[in-house]
Amino acid sequence: MDKKLTILQVHNFYRIPGGEDTVVENERRLLEKGGHRVIPYFRDNKELADFSLFRKLLLPLTTVFNPETYRQVRGLIRREHIDIVHVHNTLNLVSPAVYYAAAAEGVPVVQTVHNFRLLCPGATFYRDGHICEDCVTKGLGCAVKHRCYRDSRLQTLACVLSTKFHRMTGIYGKLSYICLTDFNREKLLSLPQIRPERVFVKPNFTQAVDAPILPAEARENRFVFAGRLDRLKGIEVLLEAWKQMGADAPELLLCGTGPMEDWCRSFLAENSLTKIRMPGFVDNRQLRHLIGASKGLILPTQWYEGFPMSIVEALSVGTPVICSDLGNAGSIVTEGVSGRKFRADSPEDLIRAVRACTGLCQSTYETYLSEYTAEKNYSRLLEIYGRVLEANT
Repeated sequence: MDKKLTILQVHNFYRIPGGEDTVVENERRLLEKGGHRVIPYFRDNKELADFSLFRKLLLPLTTVFNPETYRQVRGLIRREHIDIVHVHNTLNLVSPAVYYAAAAEGVPVVQTVHNFRLLCPGATFYRDGHICEDCVTKGLGCAVKHRCYRDSRLQTLACVLSTKFHRMTGIYGKLSYICLTDFNREKLLSLPQIRPERVFVKPNFTQAVDAPILPAEARENRFVFAGRLDRLKGIEVLLEAWKQMGADAPELLLCGTGPMEDWCRSFLAENSLTKIRMPGFVDNRQLRHLIGASKGLILPTQWYEGFPMSIVEALSVGTPVICSDLGNAGSIVTEGVSGRKFRADSPEDLIRAVRACTGLCQSTYETYLSEYTAEKNYSRLLEIYGRVLEANT
């Protein structure tokens, strides 16, 4: 696309920063480097702490439709001559009102699908220790019954009512979507009102590090886990595998913090697991250096995931990924090319994958170059914008 666009970038930050925020910033820089104008419309859920009691009482309603968003977005579209609205997250303060504002101004919307919230109020397809798709097969009322959003029946009800209302208006069928994987796209298309020709696939990306890619024989006999220390991320399966390997286990670094941090320390002490170290939080620069000097990144996730940035960052330094053969993570990693996959609930199968993870550094890095560079992502994003704008004329 030769035309330089003006894009309204819409994002509602959660209280705790996450991967979505990184994607928003990466895409903003990418587009501005290409000469496009990016106008931000951002809200932050930290604002909720300063809300008056009255505004907090209104929150269940403004989560469904925030009139402030509607007015402000319509004004921005007019003043800034917006060509396309690119939405990342709307919960809680932005709300789906942004879609209606864009529609009223005749401007197309692209929604990046970072999670499964359009289908699952909890956004994860995970409940009570197992994958759950009840809201797809049995209806959204299942989420209220099980308090799937923040373990609150009231907050879950607000999410369910919002989703039902906007499905009834048909607004979701008027949007275009960017899914991060084919797996995401398949799930999203289970909503009948969403048309296949409006759903595109574009993965996340990362910039390559300014350092040589180490061959396998030059790397430490070490594997890295990077993420929250909790059951959802598979920390129990991971530590059980290292326990079973015993003295033959390679070194394992648990980089991160989380609700099971104390449990992990107790497990290591009780089982004398001296090959495992817990450095806690590690900043991104140092973490990528550690991963780049290790034999593999391990992602033993127990849920479908969104699009783990840790996978792409590992690929960018030629480090194979060992991950659960489940959901998005399993669809990103190619067996025997960019890593190894194992059955999510099996420590024994994880051990097999660890021992088979050899000689993949070059093919892993080639995967990054072919699919996950900034240049590839920029071309794909502009291609999507072009097709959306063409369909809107």
